[in-house]
Amino acid sequence: MAARLAQDIPEGWIVNLGIGIPTMVGNYVPSEREVIFHSENGILGMGPAPAPDKVDPWLVNAGKQAVTLLPGGSYCHHADSFAMIRGGHIDLCVLGAFEVAQNGDIANWATSENDTAPAVGGAMDLGAGAKRLWVIMEHSTKDGRPKLVERCGYPLTTPGAVKRVYTNLGVFEIVADKGFVVVDLAPGVTLEEAQAATGATLHTQ
Repeated sequence: MAARLAQDIPEGWIVNLGIGIPTMVGNYVPSEREVIFHSENGILGMGPAPAPDKVDPWLVNAGKQAVTLLPGGSYCHHADSFAMIRGGHIDLCVLGAFEVAQNGDIANWATSENDTAPAVGGAMDLGAGAKRLWVIMEHSTKDGRPKLVERCGYPLTTPGAVKRVYTNLGVFEIVADKGFVVVDLAPGVTLEEAQAATGATLHTQ
């Protein structure tokens, strides 16, 4: 999924990667393509994870994972980092999700009112401030429930923000007045199989 999404990131974009599967996307961007990775804790020009013997405990991403800084990269204050996000300067944000609705709503911070997560956090800012929001996630939950749905049942992170979803079954564009449109299906996956695992109608054009 991460490799498939990385293919679609154009040259020169500034990209924020959420925690979890999204962090893997940076490993698959072709080396000849310049993509600048941003981390909301104050890094612009974030590089891949370091070798175990090269870890700098002070250099971590927003998920507290060790990272590196590429040549030309820089650090900034947390407030300046969020000014980039809220000012619309991030070309793309990639997040994971619990659910995505056919109108582009995303729910990715809580599954009930009793969750331990204290607040929606930076994902809300990224969903509202980035120029584009793509989601990468498994197509279904561990117990087989669809994560692409007509309407989110979990608390929303950002309404109407998602433009594209990448799952283990395929790539799905969200189109106004239509919903999920199939861009690509994973090798060996039929449209019927993808539809059976989806809680909303899949369109082919």
